Amino acid sequence: MKRRCRILVLAALVGMLLLSGCAYMDVKSPLDVDLDQTTLGEKRGVSEARSVLWLFAWGDASYAAAAANGGITTLRHADQEVFNVLFGLYTRWRVVVYGD
Repeated sequence: MKRRCRILVLAALVGMLLLSGCAYMDVKSPLDVDLDQTTLGEKRGVSEARSVLWLFAWGDASYAAAAANGGITTLRHADQEVFNVLFGLYTRWRVVVYGD
């Protein structure tokens, strides 16, 4: 009986680890390796792409699109943001760039 309980607990823990963030996820992270030396710059540009029902995707979440949207010619730093609902039923990828 103890062995069976251990197996069930272990299976539940593995399931929770594999499914973490499945109902809702909103994560922001830097796309930089030397954050202590980063200068953001005067301007900010954003680009994004979206996906619905795992079937339809549109948008341009590239550095170039973000820089063009912000009027940036010299990139200094970039961040990424991912927003996800229900296993990817709706997903938004966003790139934010900073520069001059």
